[in-house]
Amino acid sequence: MALSLTRGGASVLSVEEMYRAERLVVEQGVSSLQLMENACHAVVSQVIRRWSPRPILVICGPGNNGGDGLGVAILLRKLRWPIQVALLGPKKQYKGDARTMVERWGQSFVPFETDQLEKTTLVVDALFGAGLNRPVRGRARAMLEGAAEQELEILSIDMPSGIDGNTGEVLGFAVAASVTVTFFRPKVGHMLLPGRELSGELVVSDIGIPKDVIATINPKQCVNGPDLWLDSWPQLSSDTHKYQRGHALVLGGNANSTGAGRLSAEAALRVGTGLVSVGAPQDALAVYGAQLTAVMICVLEDATDLQRLLHDKQLNAVLVGPGTGVNDQTKENVLMLLSKKKACVLDADALTCFSDAPDILFNQIQGSCVITPHDGEYKRLFRFKGDRLVRARSAAKASGAVVLLKGGDCVVAAPDGRAALLTNGTPDLATAGSGDVLAGLVLGLLAQGCEPYIAACMASWMHGEIGRRIGSGLVSEDLHHEIPEILGELRLLRYLLRN
Repeated sequence: MALSLTRGGASVLSVEEMYRAERLVVEQGVSSLQLMENACHAVVSQVIRRWSPRPILVICGPGNNGGDGLGVAILLRKLRWPIQVALLGPKKQYKGDARTMVERWGQSFVPFETDQLEKTTLVVDALFGAGLNRPVRGRARAMLEGAAEQELEILSIDMPSGIDGNTGEVLGFAVAASVTVTFFRPKVGHMLLPGRELSGELVVSDIGIPKDVIATINPKQCVNGPDLWLDSWPQLSSDTHKYQRGHALVLGGNANSTGAGRLSAEAALRVGTGLVSVGAPQDALAVYGAQLTAVMICVLEDATDLQRLLHDKQLNAVLVGPGTGVNDQTKENVLMLLSKKKACVLDADALTCFSDAPDILFNQIQGSCVITPHDGEYKRLFRFKGDRLVRARSAAKASGAVVLLKGGDCVVAAPDGRAALLTNGTPDLATAGSGDVLAGLVLGLLAQGCEPYIAACMASWMHGEIGRRIGSGLVSEDLHHEIPEILGELRLLRYLLRN
C-alpha cells in the first residue's frame, strides 16, 4: 500500500491570515475581482471534471462567497449547463465584487426556498465560506437541512456552510459536502474535526496568490506529513553501530501492568532505536523477559535504581507513564528524570499523577520533553478553552514541553508556537494500547536525535498511517508489524526527492 496522499508540509491558514494574503496581493496590483474570477474558474474546473451537465442549484449568501457562487453560475451557463441561482437576501445587500457578479448574471433568480431542491441533483454551496462567525439559522439553515435530507451532492466553495473556518466547529448546522474547493492554502477549519470530515474531498486551488506571500504572513501551523520532516528522518551509514542509534529506557509497570510498557518498548525498537531497555520492579522481570526478546530488562524498584540507570551517558531518552500507576513513585521518577535533562516522553500516568499540582511538573520541564495527553488527561493538567489547536498551543507555552494532543485530529504544538495538524488519523486507533505504541514511537525518534517537535510529528503521522493501513479489526499488537514497510517507503521517498 502506498503512503498516504497527504504529504504534509503545506501551510495552513487562519481565516484572518487568508484575508491578509488577499490584501497583500491587491496591494501588489492584482484586483480583488481578478482573484474572485480566478476562484470561479477553479471551482468550475472541478465541477466539469466530476459531473456531466445536469440541473444545478447555486445558493448564494450576501458576501464574497456568494459572489464566487454567482461567478461559477455565469461560467457554467456559458457552457450551456442548466443553472438556477437562489440569493439568500435581496440584491441590494451585495456589495463590491459580489455586486459586480450580480450584475453580470443579468437574469432572474429563483426563490430561496427548499422547493428548489427538488429540481436539482447538484447544489453549489456559496452561502458563507470560511468567515462565518455566528450560527446558521432561518432560511439558510432550512435550505442546508433540506439538501442533507435529500442526500444531494454538494460542492462547497471555500468551506462547507456552517463550519467555523478557524476551528472546524459547527455553528448551528453544517452541510456535509461531497467536495470542497478552497483557495491558495487549506484553512484550519478544514483540518480539525468535524470540519475535516464535513469538507469531503478537499481541493486546494491556485488563484494567483504568489507563494512568497506565505513568508510575509508567516503562519505557524501546517499539515503534518513527510514533506514537513522527511529531511530530518534519522539516517544510517555503513559504519553505524547500535549506540549511535540511541539507547531508550521505558519505565515499566508491575507484574499486573506490563502490557503498556511492552508495547512502548517494541515500538521504540522497531522505529530504529539501537538499544531499548525496560526498567521494572523485580516481581515483573520474568513477565517482561518472557514477552520481550530484543529488549533489555533491568531492575527499577525505587529512585536509587533510576538514579543509577540515568547515570549511563549512553542512555539518551526515557519514557515514563504507560502502566506505571498514578502514585508517588511515578511522580518521583518523573521529577528525577527531568532534573537530569535527558530527552523524555511523559504519557498517561506520568501526567495524571500531577493533576493536583501541574505547576510542579511544568516548572521542572527543561529541554527535550514531549507530553502526550488525550483530552481527558489534558483537562486534568490544563484549564485552557477553545479548539484543539488553541488548546495544544496554550498547553505547550504553559508547560514548556512539546504537546502531542491525541485524538482523531491530533495536534502537535511546540512552545514557540509551531503546530502541525494531522489528517490521516482513523477511529480504528481508538483501542487499548494504541497510545502506548505512539509514545514508544516518539521515544524511539528522540533517542535517535530528533528534535522533540519533529519527533512528535513523525510519530503521530506514522501512527495514523499504520492505523489507516490496518483498518477494521485493528488491535495494538498489530501496529508494530507495519512499521518496517512504512520505514522502507519513507527511505525510498527521501531518495526519490533527492535524486
